Amino acid sequence: MSGDARDFNNIETRAVIKFFFPLQGKAPKEINAILKETSGEHAPSYATVKNRVAQFKRGDFSTCDAPRPGRLKTVTTPEIIDQIHELILEDRQISAKSIAEQLGISRERIGSIIHEDLEMRKLSAKWVPKYLNVDEKRQRCRSSEQLLDFFRRDPNDFLPRLVTMDETWLYRYDSETEQQSMEWWHSGSPRPKKFQVQKSAGKVFASIFWVQDGILHIDYLPKG
Repeated sequence: MSGDARDFNNIETRAVIKFFFPLQGKAPKEINAILKETSGEHAPSYATVKNRVAQFKRGDFSTCDAPRPGRLKTVTTPEIIDQIHELILEDRQISAKSIAEQLGISRERIGSIIHEDLEMRKLSAKWVPKYLNVDEKRQRCRSSEQLLDFFRRDPNDFLPRLVTMDETWLYRYDSETEQQSMEWWHSGSPRPKKFQVQKSAGKVFASIFWVQDGILHIDYLPKG
């Protein structure tokens, strides 16, 4: 069965990191950015890259797994819990599988520690409207008060005469999926938010006008 060409195994990933760090002198963050750009969701986490670079700094340039006698660790200790917590705080998008590989602990034990001992769960970021400054917020309040005044004058004729307009960028790219944006957070933590970032290429500006019965007009403007 053939897999995705971007999905490297551990040895291949270490070889790529070895090429960029000792041979080209790139920092862990640069290597992580390159891997994410080329492999997307298949790329190793930043914590994995950082640990491999630390291994090379110690003079260990091996890309193979060191022999591990015996079974995986199954005993939960405060030290192990702290190690897992530190890895998550360094990279909140790190996978339980990556943590298990780095610490030599079973995937099931990692999941138990994360959910039961650390009381954490993975949450996907919530899309929110664009950021508004103080002047923009004040203008929206004034517009709302004006509309409310029109409604009070003639409630029955308000909606038929109201034309609404909005603007948006239409992109020709796949944004980060909900699964890709998920991060580890403690139980009870508010859902993280992320603003919709406007990319510079491959987009069209659309102005939409509509009334209570439907869309009146859509106007498209290319970039620039």
